[in-house]
Amino acid sequence: MATHKPVIINELFGELVIPPEGQRWTVVRTKPRREKKLADYAARSLIQYYLPQIKHKRKYQRRKVVTTVPMFPGYIFMVLSAEERQTIAITGMAAQFIYVNLQEELLDDLSHLFGATQKKVPMENVMWLSKGLEVEITSGALKGTRGIIESHDKISEVRLQVDILRQAVMVKIDPKDVKIIGEYEVVEED
Repeated sequence: MATHKPVIINELFGELVIPPEGQRWTVVRTKPRREKKLADYAARSLIQYYLPQIKHKRKYQRRKVVTTVPMFPGYIFMVLSAEERQTIAITGMAAQFIYVNLQEELLDDLSHLFGATQKKVPMENVMWLSKGLEVEITSGALKGTRGIIESHDKISEVRLQVDILRQAVMVKIDPKDVKIIGEYEVVEED
């Protein structure tokens, strides 16, 4: 039986907004299995972060255990100044800092994820799509959320993508609650 105490952290420490001058959203690639510990350290150092998490169910012998694991293993999103970046680097938990050129695009992606996790919508990790149809969810818990679908045949499987990571999660939606907003072509089969 495990004797270690699990690290339980808040998914978001701060706000998902454009940071003030001198700070910017940065993607921090962590060393393996250090995401929650780095988030805990950041919160104690008053550094804003967002670590999206997903519920993970596992069965051990006869009992079911539900834990939360990082949605994108090995990554955490942080608001850092040059000094705060050094503070995070000194911890030894960060492997790489990824520069985010398009701050608004990243915040848009993260706010869709945050909305889905706050409404406790079931999600699963899936492949990122380089091409697809852009859609908007028109009703339900995720109303107003934008995502990508693979094709008209899979309109109920909306992917919430984080383009800078090239990773995505999928939510299942009733097809009548999805509206295609991107350009598309109707092909009639004979």
